[in-house]
Amino acid sequence: MLITIPAVLSKDEVRQFRTHLDAADWEDGSKTAGVQSAEVKQNQQLPPTSDLAQKLGQFILQKLTAEPLFISAALPSRILPPMFNKYETAQTFGTHIDNAIRVNPLTQERLRTDLSMTLFLSEPEEYDGGELLVEDHYGTQTVKLPAGDMILYPATSLHEVTPVMNGARVSSFFWLQSMIRSDAHRSILFDLDQTIQSLGATIGANAAETVRLTGIYHNLIRTWAET
Repeated sequence: MLITIPAVLSKDEVRQFRTHLDAADWEDGSKTAGVQSAEVKQNQQLPPTSDLAQKLGQFILQKLTAEPLFISAALPSRILPPMFNKYETAQTFGTHIDNAIRVNPLTQERLRTDLSMTLFLSEPEEYDGGELLVEDHYGTQTVKLPAGDMILYPATSLHEVTPVMNGARVSSFFWLQSMIRSDAHRSILFDLDQTIQSLGATIGANAAETVRLTGIYHNLIRTWAET
């Protein structure tokens, strides 16, 4: 399940982020890569424990936890601090899969990576190439979103960032552990929650049908959730 979360950051907020990021000191992105992905990773990253990365990452998390669509799709349990990367001319990240377990660089806590997120901080016209390609059940999906929008997708997916031909692709990327381990179960719950919200808007939140479906939704969470 690939879900686009629009306007996580406003255009004004994106401009403020870029003012800081464009003046930042970046390092080789392979420092945080696993054994396999290090061989295909060519980009730059902001040091994850830097003051700037922590400040910007905290702002993103505050915005996301107030975003109903994100909560509905992800059902997050724990979220790793957002990281930041940059791809310039000829830089790329070949086909890879994210590590199943990652360590929070600030707390050393270990998290299972159920979902991956990329928050775009460059407008599509600012760079050529640099598409995020994600393989799912329906084939390869090509993602290149407006600045401020975010894509949420299963961390189990093979994916890559195609070479940037010119310009710079700047983004934030991070992972979360969901209360619901199974992507199939999360998809069912997301569809059900969206249906409940739609019914609530049309026939009312207290209508018998809405209440009954809400009960089913919460009982499924009780059945599938891991705390």
